[in-house]
Amino acid sequence: MAARFIDAHTHVQFAVYDGERKEVITRAQRAGVFMVNVGTQKDTSRLAVEMAREYPEGIYAAVGLHPIHAESSRRDEQELRDISGDDPLDAAEKFDEDYYETLARDPKVVAIGECGLDYYHLGEETRAKQKEVFEAQINLAHKLKKPLMIHCRDAFADLVDILVLNHAALPAANVAHSFARTVDEAKKLLDLGFYFTFAGNITYKPRADKPAADEVIKFIPSDRLLSETDAPYLAPAPYRGKRNEPAYVVEVVKKMAEIKGVSPEEMKEQIWHNAKKVFLI
Repeated sequence: MAARFIDAHTHVQFAVYDGERKEVITRAQRAGVFMVNVGTQKDTSRLAVEMAREYPEGIYAAVGLHPIHAESSRRDEQELRDISGDDPLDAAEKFDEDYYETLARDPKVVAIGECGLDYYHLGEETRAKQKEVFEAQINLAHKLKKPLMIHCRDAFADLVDILVLNHAALPAANVAHSFARTVDEAKKLLDLGFYFTFAGNITYKPRADKPAADEVIKFIPSDRLLSETDAPYLAPAPYRGKRNEPAYVVEVVKKMAEIKGVSPEEMKEQIWHNAKKVFLI
């Protein structure tokens, strides 16, 4: 198969695309973009799998419980306007291993996640629960031999501690989604065998209070890089302020190529090779 663009972390199953989902997917297909739709809780994970089953080529799924949904937290209405059952939108979800394992055994599921730690706007009492749920998903990934799709916000030290503690259970390849940390922090994950996705925010003007994406991307070996959109969020510069979608991952790849000093085609081929290795597609 010829090299494709790959949006390694997107959410086209989210409610914000209701009524336009087929058009969004068609635009991605015309741009030569394959995608991994990533679940954040039971319903978005199930919908991601259903979407992947609907399309014979180019659409895959990841299933998992996002750390903010392991404790009571208001869901973004772009994500899911209604949930199954009688729970309110801000109800916590208990990690149901049997449910997620059943979904994850589908051959179109290529990763476990979005899982990890997120301490942003959350109190100290939430941390133990998030760690417990994260470790449960590490064990599920180990059991099924599928990579982890990891989210981390304001919790990097604890994340690394858990990964080191559970190193024997980690799958061979894992993904740090929308990586926005320092070179030193990237090295810690590189040493654990991680791959790194970058999204549209690498096309924005650098902020003094954030690590420089250029420096980090230059440091990470090309054979550990992946591209993503995190759609509907983080639209790249040409579309900033608009709803993001997988077709726009082309702009992310162009920027990564510029940073690495290679052609966009070379960057596309390298990322495609990496994605095939990580996700076994």
